[in-house]
Amino acid sequence: MTTSPPVIAAANPVAPAPAPRQRPPVFASEQAALQQAQQLADAWAGDAVLRDRERRLPWAEIEAYSDSGLWAITVPRAYGGLQASAWTVAQLIATVAAADGSLGHIPQNHFYALEVLRVGGSAAQQRFFYERVQAGERFGNALSEIGHRDYRRRSRLERGASGWVLNGRKFYCTGAIFAHWIPVQTMQVIDAAQDPVSVMVFVPRTAPGVTVIDDWDGMGQRVTGSGSVLLENVAIDEAWIVPFQSSFDSPSTIGPFAQIIHAAIDLGIGEGALRATLPFVRSQSRAWVDAGVAQASDDPLTLQALGNVELRLHAARALLRRSGSLVDAAQQEPTAHTVAAASVAVAQARALAHTAGLLAANKLLELGGTSATFAEHGFDSYWRNVRTHTLHDPVRWKYHAIGNYALSGVLPPRHGAL
Repeated sequence: MTTSPPVIAAANPVAPAPAPRQRPPVFASEQAALQQAQQLADAWAGDAVLRDRERRLPWAEIEAYSDSGLWAITVPRAYGGLQASAWTVAQLIATVAAADGSLGHIPQNHFYALEVLRVGGSAAQQRFFYERVQAGERFGNALSEIGHRDYRRRSRLERGASGWVLNGRKFYCTGAIFAHWIPVQTMQVIDAAQDPVSVMVFVPRTAPGVTVIDDWDGMGQRVTGSGSVLLENVAIDEAWIVPFQSSFDSPSTIGPFAQIIHAAIDLGIGEGALRATLPFVRSQSRAWVDAGVAQASDDPLTLQALGNVELRLHAARALLRRSGSLVDAAQQEPTAHTVAAASVAVAQARALAHTAGLLAANKLLELGGTSATFAEHGFDSYWRNVRTHTLHDPVRWKYHAIGNYALSGVLPPRHGAL
């Protein structure tokens, strides 16, 4: 039995994003970029509950986000960019995710596409697309497909009468609604004598035949715009086609770089949940009757639970920082062993961020008590967001890769999910 994409009331084609309003600045330092991220996160936190409740797509916030220059921080110095470290990117994402899980998530595939471009793109492609990003343009994604119980892509890039033509239907297309370019992972049919090869095609959002549909109806991460992309006889310029499959034939950091951002999202949502828990426990929670204290903030079991959350979030952040340094090292010298070390370190961070984020969201509701479930607080959004996001790439397979590497020295597989 196959699964069809959901259909919701607002499932209408979405008009393309407007052109960038300005050329964003280039940050003088990574610290300056993180300070800007914190300022934006602080400004966005207040309306996060309302955006979630009304499923209000964050157009103004996304425009401010890319106008700030933060979406260009991984552009290499050789092309005029900051070339921010993986740890800085992870901190940026966690900072924003703590304020709003969806806003933390939306740029993930933008940065992922830039890493694919860095690893597999030609010099001409890098020069062109890095310039587009520095001009304020955003990448979305059209990687996944729904309706089948395997991971084979049914979309096809084939030769037509006048050149390459792309057809397919994609789902879980986070960020596509807000994008100026939509990187599409698809199978390129070179000729009938050889198997199709996986490529990433950077498709202009305004290209004829491209339709973006707002049909994402997840219980969490509700305003990521993770709906469908339809590709119907889209004419493709050769210059937009970037190798993908071949980028994994030799060691590369595409997988660990993608995964460190996912880990940062889980960590950030968890840190946001803890940040919401502390003042609520101080001012509104009740101590349990058997605790023998007047304030919930003096309840020993409450303190134990909060200490456990704090410890696990700090540990996850420490693993994330360590994994960032290994990703950076592997980018500089991508060998089988440096990439494996980065992949395993990121898997460790991802596994712990997964459990710590869920724990923090659970304890917000448990320690807050029944009043914490009141809709006015919106505390349920932390749990819905982290539970939805942690379903990306099953964490049980992270433990398998970590154990296999530790016990037998088996290098993890090279793909975008590890």
